[in-house]
Amino acid sequence: MEKAELVERLKGYEWTDIEFKEARDVPRAAYETVSAFANTQGGHLVFGVKQSNEGFEIVGVPSVDKVQGDFLTALRQREKISVVLDVRPELHRLGEADLLVFYVPEASRGEKPVYLNGDIRRSFVRKGGSDVRCSTNERDRFLIDAMAQRFDNQVGECAPETAFDHDSIMWYRATYEARLGNRSHTGLSDLEFLDEMGFLVEQEGTKKPNHAAILMFGNNSTFRQLLPRPVVDCQRFALDYTQADTGARWIDRVVLDENLVRTWRTLIDWYMRFAERPFRIDPASLQRDDTPPDYFAYREAMVNLLIHQDYSDHARKAGIRHYTDRIVFWNPGDAFTSVEDLIEPGEKELRNPRIVTAFRRIGLSENAGWGLRDIFRNWQQLGNVPPRIVNDRSRKRFELVLLKEELLSERQRTFQTSLGVHLTDEQARAFAFVRREGEVSLPQLKAVTGLSGPDAAAVAEWLATQRLIEPVGARGHYALAEHLKERLDQTALVTAQVDAPDPRLVTGQPDAPAPNLGTTQVGRPTGNLGTARVGSLTELSETHRKIVALCTVPRRLTEIMAALGVTGRNHFRRRHLDPLIHAGIVAMTHPDQPKHPDQAYVLTDAGAPDPRLVTDQVGRLQGDLGTAQAQRPPPDLGTAQAQRPPPDLGTAQ
Repeated sequence: MEKAELVERLKGYEWTDIEFKEARDVPRAAYETVSAFANTQGGHLVFGVKQSNEGFEIVGVPSVDKVQGDFLTALRQREKISVVLDVRPELHRLGEADLLVFYVPEASRGEKPVYLNGDIRRSFVRKGGSDVRCSTNERDRFLIDAMAQRFDNQVGECAPETAFDHDSIMWYRATYEARLGNRSHTGLSDLEFLDEMGFLVEQEGTKKPNHAAILMFGNNSTFRQLLPRPVVDCQRFALDYTQADTGARWIDRVVLDENLVRTWRTLIDWYMRFAERPFRIDPASLQRDDTPPDYFAYREAMVNLLIHQDYSDHARKAGIRHYTDRIVFWNPGDAFTSVEDLIEPGEKELRNPRIVTAFRRIGLSENAGWGLRDIFRNWQQLGNVPPRIVNDRSRKRFELVLLKEELLSERQRTFQTSLGVHLTDEQARAFAFVRREGEVSLPQLKAVTGLSGPDAAAVAEWLATQRLIEPVGARGHYALAEHLKERLDQTALVTAQVDAPDPRLVTGQPDAPAPNLGTTQVGRPTGNLGTARVGSLTELSETHRKIVALCTVPRRLTEIMAALGVTGRNHFRRRHLDPLIHAGIVAMTHPDQPKHPDQAYVLTDAGAPDPRLVTDQVGRLQGDLGTAQAQRPPPDLGTAQAQRPPPDLGTAQ
């Protein structure tokens, strides 16, 4: 971690990838953080920083050599920690204080869970800014993932003569043999065909099906014995995602609990029922082409959901949620590699290698790895904002979100034109994405432009030389140039006039809130709201109104951002949330401690549903949210309450 990045992180919060400790000696809790980082996605452990109500105070490490030596020595003792990790130390001096920074890498799949003092029950994972002891189920998930033999190659305890669905095998054989280069297997029986394809395993002189065979072709009885829960729950809603927790019922639902061949065929039929199918004539062949424009991305996303799902997890089921503004694909089981690596070409470590091979043989998931790169490319060709990926190691879940949002909107093009610079398509897309997200990484710029790493870096450097974006924090990260942020802050309040409420109905005195602006839950707002340099709020933008609708009950910042489908914590706070706090419409639940770990945001009395303050639409949303809190299902897609969308389906802890 470079010094500039450390200084920047000290202005923020402890989160999944960074933890601060006072560390006059080696803190006992530091080892729990090492376990949590190693079991999740790695992170930086910083010694010499004290946490207080006002934030982080740099106190330094009084004896650098002793603390560093004691800590690193302990980490090489198996009785202290189950795995010897390559923990890398760094020393940074800030003012008169010495800070020790240790980078803890993520452990390999076969080494997890990493535990302490020889007790596997002392395994931890990182959730938000906390180290949380693993539950029994979480430890079991780690142990299953660590097995050398993958779940789909384990032997099933059933007779092959009665285990399979003949129609599924027949469809698969016909599809396989129709592909160019595949030979005919006409003379083979179904069992001989499955044996040749590697779906039967010899055990004690007899052939038995492996789990991949049962999952792909098993009849209902055999399949449901191996997987006693649905494969996927598909729901379609006639509303956008921000209204997902209002209790609205789905308008179309399919719950699939049959083998993967039948599931795949039903998924395609379900998609085609609502897909946009434009009429086109191919100029060369003069044949009609009504393939939906998003078919390729949708097909690959559905295939990935089936082939990379954790089928040993019987408590949760996969889900597809189709909203008017996005499609959410949710899977039990995290990816074995990082998000950045997932969208790079090349082979990846697979959860279900035999199932992946079976799909590739019939022309599905042809490209190596997860196929996410192809999804990104198709979504880019449609002009949309890049898909969003959540690979949650701590909760063992994977989520892909296809946002139906135009990246280069008319407003964005107008803004770029007003700057007086000529941008290529790749430069325009990269700049538009930085403006939307607030801060992006180089892998994200590669995804949004479709360029290679060096070419995407060249685009970023050119935009930086034009003072449109600027490097921030970690190497390879960029944010909108500061002078453009100020310009946007000034113009944002005079846009979207049609949707904005009457400015006379919003307080124009943000620095002098009335004495009754605090709710009984949070008390009166104080001046210490952490909103320095926030401009006056004269109108409520569309985003402001959505925040108002969400905050009828206390909500954490991550909940609000997930519901709105946005990233870039600091930009979101400064641009959207802080103005509402300064105007007395929203208040912190811990106003005297802005960085409190349980900090949440809630409407004040002044921000409560009132036609004088917000539009009727916001009032209706608030009313719906108020009545739906007790009815909404928990965030797990595997619950029986699947008729309503889970409110945190897009949450990226």
